[in-house]
Amino acid sequence: MQELKITMLGASGVGKTTLLTVMYEQFESCIDAVNLQLTPDNDTSAILQERLAELKSLLNQFTAKGRVGIEGTEALAGPQSLQPYVLDIGKIGKEPSLRLSFHDFPGIYLSSNASSEEKEFVNSLIEKSSVILIAIDAPALMERSGKYHDLINKPQAIKDYFKKNLKSLQNPKMVIFAPVKCEKYLQTPQKTQELIDAIRKGYSNLIKYFQSSELNPWIVSILTPVQTVGEVIFYRIEEDSNGNPKFSFRKTKADAKYNPKDSEQPLRYILRFLLKLHIDGRQWKYLNFIRNWLGLDKELKEAVEEFAKGCKTTDGFTIMQGDKWINI
Repeated sequence: MQELKITMLGASGVGKTTLLTVMYEQFESCIDAVNLQLTPDNDTSAILQERLAELKSLLNQFTAKGRVGIEGTEALAGPQSLQPYVLDIGKIGKEPSLRLSFHDFPGIYLSSNASSEEKEFVNSLIEKSSVILIAIDAPALMERSGKYHDLINKPQAIKDYFKKNLKSLQNPKMVIFAPVKCEKYLQTPQKTQELIDAIRKGYSNLIKYFQSSELNPWIVSILTPVQTVGEVIFYRIEEDSNGNPKFSFRKTKADAKYNPKDSEQPLRYILRFLLKLHIDGRQWKYLNFIRNWLGLDKELKEAVEEFAKGCKTTDGFTIMQGDKWINI
């Protein structure tokens, strides 16, 4: 089976594991019209089911203090925290033909306390992954003029990892900016535009780096806001005695239900990217399998193409750079 490596990049607590959980869970509800299925391996299935139960339980309380998400990779002990989440994709009722390996490492690896081995682990992932998904804590970015953005989202640390590992890039790479916990900021077109502008500003150094003459031909970057719960919105911030923020969230109404929105969109864009590379017809480092994966099965190609047509380009979804790599 062919494998596509995908790195979930973000600091501790921003929502990487939450994002991965809802991406998997909502995929099934969006593929009724296409002949595709996503199958986790046994370990991935068990972990994601536990995480999904945690996420849905948030709706049992009217106010969620501290986080609106689930225990992340830091909660896993030892080597288990470094094992990828494996999701196999293929036609319904057939053996899967592509493995999506999502690497969700502990966010502490982006901190100044990370060991040299931990830093090298992240370096290796970014170098070898064809898709990198940056999870963004939206309230930390948006509230109080972005006062907590650097503290929580660590954009400079993220840029530094890219600088180290994108040297002499000669193959296309997709970077997805995925703000989570962003329900409050998608209520009106004006609020949505404010979120887009804040991401462009908060990650301006990284965006400018991608637009450099050396990288611009190879990078496609997408903004995909994901409402991971749907009916829980940011409420307020309280600071402890040391000035550390505590974010509180509340349900939109007492009987609100778990209702994520657009969580399958990153997967749609990933498959659109692969489809475009197949159509392009060239061989790429780490992506040599694509021509055979889709080229030998017409029905699979048609199913992927149909699913990829659902990529949104409104309501905050923005192609920031490299649209040539996803135009089909």
